Amino acid sequence: MAVNSQQNTTYIVIGLAALATAAALYFAFSPKKSSDGTTDKSSSKDGGGSTITPVKSNVQAGGSSGSSTSTAATADNTSNASAAALPAASNKDDEEKQLNRRIEEIDRAGKALFKNKQYMEAAETFTEALDLIESKKLADKNSSKEDGGPKSSLTRQIITLTNNRSAMYEKASFPDLALSDCDAVLDLDPAHIKARTRRLRILESQKRHREALVEVCALQLKYMNDNRDKLRLGLPPTGPPPVPQSKIEELVSFILPEEIERAQKAMAANSVESRALPSSYTIIQLLKSFSGFNKWMGDAAKGGTVAKFTAQLEDLLEGVPRKSMVAFADNLATKAALLLNRGRRYAFEKDFGKAVKDFDEAYALVEDNDGSDESDHDEVKKAIVAAMGNDDYCRLLEWCGMCKHLRFDLKGALECYERCSKLEPENTEILVKRAGVKMDGSNYPEADTLFKEALALNPTASDALLHRANLRMLQQRVSESDSDLETCIRLYPNNLLARLRLATVCMAKEDLDGARKMLEKAEEYDPDSSEVHCYRGELHFAKGDFNEAKSEFEKAMECDTTNPTPYVNAALAVVNTPAAMGVMPDFAEAIRLLEKAIEVDPMFHAAYVQLGQMKLSMATDLSRAREVVELYDKGLEYCRTPEELRDICSMRILTVAQIDAAHALHMETLNMQ
Repeated sequence: MAVNSQQNTTYIVIGLAALATAAALYFAFSPKKSSDGTTDKSSSKDGGGSTITPVKSNVQAGGSSGSSTSTAATADNTSNASAAALPAASNKDDEEKQLNRRIEEIDRAGKALFKNKQYMEAAETFTEALDLIESKKLADKNSSKEDGGPKSSLTRQIITLTNNRSAMYEKASFPDLALSDCDAVLDLDPAHIKARTRRLRILESQKRHREALVEVCALQLKYMNDNRDKLRLGLPPTGPPPVPQSKIEELVSFILPEEIERAQKAMAANSVESRALPSSYTIIQLLKSFSGFNKWMGDAAKGGTVAKFTAQLEDLLEGVPRKSMVAFADNLATKAALLLNRGRRYAFEKDFGKAVKDFDEAYALVEDNDGSDESDHDEVKKAIVAAMGNDDYCRLLEWCGMCKHLRFDLKGALECYERCSKLEPENTEILVKRAGVKMDGSNYPEADTLFKEALALNPTASDALLHRANLRMLQQRVSESDSDLETCIRLYPNNLLARLRLATVCMAKEDLDGARKMLEKAEEYDPDSSEVHCYRGELHFAKGDFNEAKSEFEKAMECDTTNPTPYVNAALAVVNTPAAMGVMPDFAEAIRLLEKAIEVDPMFHAAYVQLGQMKLSMATDLSRAREVVELYDKGLEYCRTPEELRDICSMRILTVAQIDAAHALHMETLNMQ
């Protein structure tokens, strides 16, 4: 009966691999571990080669001395300048060759030291080579401005030597020096895979998990960027991703507790009274699940209008002195009873914000909050309760328990319900509501005990059977959930919620034919039910009939525009509908549907998760990507359960890491389309 679970509707949550997001795509492929040590022999762009190969300068390649002499013989005023330049160019070539030979010698020496596991000595040799290059750059800095030859060649050598020295520092257990060299390499070549892999490894060893996750995302983004043409065509990337899925999961699991604590502190800063309520649709669905729904709705309809109760409240005497305890208590009890009745009328009219306000005000009167510091406080409270009458007082406690539960004040809700149970020990509905609070607090054993107590008092209590079936599903006790629902339907054949949930159980057991029959029967009792069409759409989705699924979700929207579930599921049907080769799904429509789901129910956490993934993959620049972080922050404000917090916090962690990774790679977007 979890308040936040949309009556345990089975959400269709699937991996949106078609979006080609960094987080989603690595889950589709098996891992492949990279090797360690010094850079191997390669001429790759990222400086992966460990052998320094001299690169001929553009000065040398410009022509032979003979051609220059020939030109000098036929030129006029410029011939003298050309002839004068020849010795300088020749000297520069010789210097380049000597430098490259010396660097090769030092590099070979470093390799030999590495093989002998003399890591710091090897690092010193690489430093010697780097110092030579630095001296050359200082002596010849003006010539590198003339053309890119020497500068480009030296830069590649610096990258390779610095990367190799970083490997030596890591092997010698000097992680900070290794990190410094990694940073130097990445300043010159942000896409250098080996430097990023080493940086990831060291950051992990230092338990700097957030920074390590950024490196994981950077490696993945480069991999995807290298394969972007294939992704656009819907083809699989070349080779496995550079980091396995398990690494992301591990790093996120390390970061998650801190992120959840941060979100919880932000939520705790808000008072219970200021917390938002679930959508009207969610509240109505919850209230309908209890056996007393029709009775209180009937009483509220016949009891009088809001205007009637408002007029009676305005006619009450003001300023009755506290010292006249009987009159004072009677006045407050009368006002509390009128607020209770007006609150129920507001609930009948689905104006739950005003209903909760009236219930809270009535509860504060009965609790004598304004007189909490008075010496006669306890005596006055007893007098107010006595004047109000047992039934009105119990109903006020029940409604206040519900209001606190809706705002996820589990402790306050339980206190109200338990006080009500003491006054009405045989009220099975209160026992069921207490069990619901225990369920939302993940206290399943105590919830189970309360359900047993309720069914011992009344074996035909439909709400006890219905909500215990939910508990059984949470506990993965599917057959027992099936049994409770079958019993409920046998006792109450027209119980729509029981039939819908039994359809869910059938789907969980992969009994799609049984689910179809149950939904057909449910439709006979309520052909205009949004939930029936939504469940039927989910059944089509499970079969892979995405067009049929979308059609049913659209019917569900037409039946009740305030039901958020079909909007989310329709969005997922849109992105999973097969398209022609090279044609992407209609993400704009999917995003529109998800935004509509949040509009009708700001607490619908599944919409935040899916919308964030889509918007991140479609972001045209990093500022748009940062809007996804803001979206998740908004979703966190409405989280009610540990599961919801964990889901959105996980997505937020990954999103921030991907944005930081893109920035580190000098990428302007995460969009691979």
